[in-house]
Amino acid sequence: MEDYYKTNKEAWNARTKIHLRSSFYDLDKFKREVKSVPDLDVSLLGDIRGKSILHLQCHFGMDTLSLSKMGANVVGVDFSEEAIQTAEALNAKLGLNAQFCCCNIYDAPAVLRGQQFDIVYTSYGVVNWLPDLVQWGQVISQMLKDDGKFVIVEFHPVLWMFNEDFSQVRYAYSRKKPYVVEETTYTDSETDNRQKTVTWNHGLAEVLNGLLRNGLQIKSFGEYDYSPFNLFGNMITQKNGTFKIAGKSGRIPMSFSVVAMKTFNVIENHDKK
Repeated sequence: MEDYYKTNKEAWNARTKIHLRSSFYDLDKFKREVKSVPDLDVSLLGDIRGKSILHLQCHFGMDTLSLSKMGANVVGVDFSEEAIQTAEALNAKLGLNAQFCCCNIYDAPAVLRGQQFDIVYTSYGVVNWLPDLVQWGQVISQMLKDDGKFVIVEFHPVLWMFNEDFSQVRYAYSRKKPYVVEETTYTDSETDNRQKTVTWNHGLAEVLNGLLRNGLQIKSFGEYDYSPFNLFGNMITQKNGTFKIAGKSGRIPMSFSVVAMKTFNVIENHDKK
């Protein structure tokens, strides 16, 4: 089997360098404003002032740092050394107090030595990099305090069924076998910047069951026909700054959200295979 972790870490180390100079991330603007968390996510997170937040798969920390500026005590976790080094440098330059940890998120409970948080947060292009969502849910449960809140806002799995211009269904909605491809990153189309990646298509049932099987109670679930990012082909800009698929508005879900609560201690996950 492909060593997904090694392959993807190499890809994201390379992508971090590309992303830092991309117009998509616009790092100069970010340094001025320190504001990158989409409005939907902010509304689901609620008042975070003084709250402890674990930000999973934080990349080079823009959202982590934004949450820190909003008054939260944040720890960002990512497996890319390049990304975490960049995040720590940005944190120092901006004079914020975010913390960062470089590790596989499945190892986060051990690496962070049993720390627990008021909120665990993750967003946009995260679960497709993980092979096991039951284990993912276990990590989330372990890292949450009792009555803690988990928030995910993610691209809808229906999106990954289509070709680039959304004219044909080409891929499975959900499947166990990963996709191993060589492709450019979403901010760059130069053919000499291709990376090998290993990803999975996880349907909504896998996401929800990964949480439910670890004692988390779903408090809200939402589906949306827009994206806060112009990442796909054939997109049109809305007045509020979000993006929809041209000619498909209201017909294809682009993102979804889940808010879940940990309402009791989970000693052991008996459902994990």
